[in-house]
Amino acid sequence: MKQKLMKLAAAGMLAFASMSLVAKDHKPQVLDVNALTELNQIHDFIVSPQGDSFIYRLAKGINSADNHLYLQQVNSKQAQQLTSHESAATNVVYAADGHSIYFLSARSGSSQIWQLPLTGGEAKQISDLPIGINGFAVSKDGQRFALELTVLPGCETLQCTLDAQALDAKQKHNVRVYDQLMVRHWDVWNTAYKSHLFIAERAEQGAFVHATDLMPDWQGDIVGASEISFHPNGQRLSFSAKYPSTTEAWTTNFDIFEVDLSNHTLSNLTAENTAWDAKPVYSPNGRYLAYKAMSVPGYESDKFTLMIRDNQTGKTRAIAKNWDRSVSELVFANDSRTLIVTAYDVGQKSIFEINAEFGDVRRIFNDGTAGKIAVTADKIFFTRHALDAPTDIYSITRDSQQVVQHTQVNAQQLANVTLAEFEQFSFQGWNNEDVYGYWLKPANFTAGKKYPIAYLVHGGPQGSFGNMFHYRWNAQLWAAQGYAVVMVDFHGSIGYGQDFTDSIARDWGGKPLEDLQKGFQAITKQQPWMDASNACALGASYGGYMMNWFQGKWSDGFNCIVNHAGLYDMPSFYSSTEELWFPEHDLGGPVWDGSEDYNKFNPAAFVKSWQTPMLVIQGELDFRVPYAQSLGAFTALQRQGIASRLVVFPDEDHHIRKPANLIVWYQEVFAWMKKYTQSK
Repeated sequence: MKQKLMKLAAAGMLAFASMSLVAKDHKPQVLDVNALTELNQIHDFIVSPQGDSFIYRLAKGINSADNHLYLQQVNSKQAQQLTSHESAATNVVYAADGHSIYFLSARSGSSQIWQLPLTGGEAKQISDLPIGINGFAVSKDGQRFALELTVLPGCETLQCTLDAQALDAKQKHNVRVYDQLMVRHWDVWNTAYKSHLFIAERAEQGAFVHATDLMPDWQGDIVGASEISFHPNGQRLSFSAKYPSTTEAWTTNFDIFEVDLSNHTLSNLTAENTAWDAKPVYSPNGRYLAYKAMSVPGYESDKFTLMIRDNQTGKTRAIAKNWDRSVSELVFANDSRTLIVTAYDVGQKSIFEINAEFGDVRRIFNDGTAGKIAVTADKIFFTRHALDAPTDIYSITRDSQQVVQHTQVNAQQLANVTLAEFEQFSFQGWNNEDVYGYWLKPANFTAGKKYPIAYLVHGGPQGSFGNMFHYRWNAQLWAAQGYAVVMVDFHGSIGYGQDFTDSIARDWGGKPLEDLQKGFQAITKQQPWMDASNACALGASYGGYMMNWFQGKWSDGFNCIVNHAGLYDMPSFYSSTEELWFPEHDLGGPVWDGSEDYNKFNPAAFVKSWQTPMLVIQGELDFRVPYAQSLGAFTALQRQGIASRLVVFPDEDHHIRKPANLIVWYQEVFAWMKKYTQSK
């Protein structure tokens, strides 16, 4: 059943002009990739301490230069543009009194902290360091700044790092040398320079020019500024990081560290837990530190349980330990006893309230995908998007009785665009267990017609194609091309309980394949306007693996296949990827330790059964699934005379991010599908 917002009240459109993407003749349009890349996107959303206004950064299109901050009163229908400098403002933070904001900007040449009064006047530069700031947090009194800087470990001054960089630039050789893993991550080769946590004091006049490294000898990185939290008294702060070790490529042991700022003593608060600890947040009264923790070492998709540390006693306990959802975002309410969290939940990303004392859990909102959250005395503000809606800002009262949509940043762009209707469905999958998914009608659906199917398979594999508006895999774009879109959250997907998520481990080609086969059969029976004999399957990463697996195990299921960055040969994948904890958990250890999974669930072992035309797409800078995996699949296709096409993006990684490349990506995909589905 299509999800509807209860008591949704739109609070009006923005008072700034934006170019409409709608044709001048006002004929109904469907969404295309060009329009998708030009949609307005909300970033850096924050709510004032008083709860009467909020600020967000609006990018008018992907990677747009028109990228500025806007202020909107909660009870207003208009937004006021705050910044106009060509250098964007990011990492926006309200001052405690609500009268000004801090942000990062490179308007002086490098990324530094600025403060802008909201009562009028120009922004003032707060920092003037010789190195650009990656991110920051500020103490409640505004006197201390925690900074994320990229430096050379062991350097006692920032100038030392600059000198080292200058020396590197003079070297005539070009070589990388490593003594331990990991040597690269996502799309970059690791270097000697690391992301460290610094502390700086606000200057009495002008900008501060000095900062102290709180972890000077660490040969490792902090997680980032988003996981730094100041104690309300400003005397301590906590952050998340993985302590440097020779095992970091195959362990997930991130910890929460606390720094006493009076003497810069650093303590590991979660040393006893060798699994993943993340997202430290102090309570408003300073009594507690909340964070989330996994319990299974080496497993990146274990359940994140909410943890509370009593800062007076030093004791830590799990909250709502038996609640079968994994915490994503977490924020303390003003009473310091209640936490507001988000979690994936049966195809949605929902908002929950958790009582820290008793562990009671109450769902507050569950329609679409809730993103960043902020809590005031009586409301929860959040960003939300859904299969038929890009991101906007909403609020809901704490009693869940009233939802208000505060922004409509794409109202003009979508005013004359027909978006596809969608519904959630369920069926009996592996072991007759309930499995859920979504389907979308073609945007210009006509009753009585049969429509070809785009069968989208998500990656992860512990992921979800839920009720969300995706920019790289946007279901509406396939619906706009005249396809019925089907997405199944097979065993291994998130949001259906931890046992469901865990069930894919050591069974990559088993339960998920059965779910996908049964789901396809069920939905085409439930919706007879879907043409089961005229379908194309598509997937990326693990979804791409499943495309290769389809070729060997379900070779007569589809007219065509699209494989983006799909795993093809499992033994070689293990030896060339970077985060080894992932295959070691899901596939049973290192490849040489005798696990049968690397061969049992290896698509390369079944290439003699391949027969379906396949489009293979890959980013050359992808170090998660290195491009040799796609070359292997393409070689197998070509050598056997199977219709195939290889598309390589030299400047993209695991994802296609650049607008021009994204447009070409969709053009290639739609052309391939049209050739094999709409030419029947």
